[in-house]
Amino acid sequence: MSVGMLIMSERELNRIEVLSQVTQGRMTAVTAANLLGLSRRQVHRLLRAFQSEGPAAIRHKARGRASNNRTDPAVRDFAVTLVRETYIDFGPTFASEKLAEDHGLKVSRETLRKWMQDAGLWLSRKQRRTFHQPRLRRECYGELIQIDGSDHHWFEDRGPACTLLVFIDDATSTLMHLQFVKSESTFSYFGALERYLEAHGRPVAFYSDKHTVFRVAQQGAQSGHGMTQFGRALNELSIEILCANSSQAKGRVERANRTLQDRLVKELRLAGISDMEDANAFLPDFMERYNARFAKAPRRPDDLHRALNVEPDRLAEILCFRDERYVGNQLAFSYARLRIILQENEITRGLPGKYVDSFEFPDGRLEFRWKGVSLPYSVFDKDQRVTHAAITENKNLSAVLEYIKAEQDKAPPKKRRAGKQRTRYEPTGRKPTGRPSLMEPYYERKRAEREARKAGQGCDI
Repeated sequence: MSVGMLIMSERELNRIEVLSQVTQGRMTAVTAANLLGLSRRQVHRLLRAFQSEGPAAIRHKARGRASNNRTDPAVRDFAVTLVRETYIDFGPTFASEKLAEDHGLKVSRETLRKWMQDAGLWLSRKQRRTFHQPRLRRECYGELIQIDGSDHHWFEDRGPACTLLVFIDDATSTLMHLQFVKSESTFSYFGALERYLEAHGRPVAFYSDKHTVFRVAQQGAQSGHGMTQFGRALNELSIEILCANSSQAKGRVERANRTLQDRLVKELRLAGISDMEDANAFLPDFMERYNARFAKAPRRPDDLHRALNVEPDRLAEILCFRDERYVGNQLAFSYARLRIILQENEITRGLPGKYVDSFEFPDGRLEFRWKGVSLPYSVFDKDQRVTHAAITENKNLSAVLEYIKAEQDKAPPKKRRAGKQRTRYEPTGRKPTGRPSLMEPYYERKRAEREARKAGQGCDI
C-alpha cells in the first residue's frame, strides 16, 4: 500500500472528523448534518464514500486540475512578450488598455498584473516600498534646531488659514519657538529668528527643507552670491543652515507638525481663539505644557547655544532684506517697482556709475547707504500691482491673493490696449530735422572763425 500526502482544506478536514465520529457511533447523522450545515441525505452520501474510499473521497475532485476558464498559455506568453518588448515601463492598468487598443488582446488588469509580477516586470506596492533608516538624535541641546512652516486651518472655520513657524530642538524634541504668520516668507522667518535669538541665543545650526527662503533654487546661477537673504543673515550671525534632502530626514519637526495640527487646533478651539494675535499670546503657555509632556533628556548635558552679543541696531541691519543698486547718471535707480532719486549733495555727486547698499526693513522702511553713510532720497511711485502672470509659490499664494484683493478694491484696473501687440507710432511733439541745408558748410566755417577769434583774444589777455 502506497503512502502519500493529501492536501485538504480546513472545511474538508472538519468533515472527516465529524464523519469519523458518526462511523464510530459517537454521533448521529442528524447531529452531523447540523454541525456541517448539510442535509441528512448529503451526510449519508458522504458517509458511504468515506467508508468505501477513505478520507481521500472527501477531498474536492477538482483540486489539482486546471481551471476550465483559464487563459491559454500561448496568450499569456504573447501578452508578456508584448509588455516586455513594447510596454516595459507601463503599469498593469495602462498596459492592459494598450493591449486591448493596439493588439486586440483583452486581459484584465489584475490578471496582467499577476503575469507581470511572475515574469519580474512589475513590483507590488509592498516590494516597491522604500525604508528610511532612523537618524540618531544629536547629543547636545542647541546643536541642531529643525525649522519648518505648517500651513493649516488652525482656527478651523472661525478664521482664515495661516502658517505656524516651528522651531524644535533635535536632541530633546523641545519646542523652542512657535509663531503664527500669514505665510512662509523671508521677513516672517526674520521675525521668528529674532525672537528665538533673544530667548535662547545662537545655536550651532538650523535644519530646514529646500524652501527658497533657505536655499537658492538655481545653484549654478551666474548672478547673486549663492545664498538667500536668510542664509546671508545666518552667515553674519555665525550660524550654519543645512537643508534636508527629504521630509523624512527632518522627521522630528514633521511629526511635531502632525501633533500640533491635532492638539493645538483643539486647544485653540477650547480657548475660543480665532486670530493670530491672540493665538501668539497663547503659545508660550501651550509650549510649556507640550514640552513637559513630550520633551526628552539629551544624551549630554551641554547647552551649545552661544550668547547673541549683537547690538539691537546691528541685529536690525542683519535681519533685513539687503541688496545693491547701480546709480545712473541722473542719481536714480529702480527698487521694487519704485524709482529712487537721490538728493544731490557732496556725497551723491560722485555716485553715478557706482553701487549703493539697500536696506529694506520688516516694517517697510527703505534705506540706502554708501560706505555706511545714509543717503537722502525721494521716491517716484510707479503703478503698484502684482506683476501680471507672476510666478507665485504655493506657500505664499494666500498672502499674495489677499494683497491682490486689497489692491483691486482701491482702484479700477488700468486700461490696456486690445488687439495684436504691434509697435505703434506715438507723436512726441518735436519737429523733424529734415534734409540738410546747402548753406550748412558756410555756417560751420563762420562758427569756426568766431571760435578762433575768441581763442586768440583770450591768449592776448
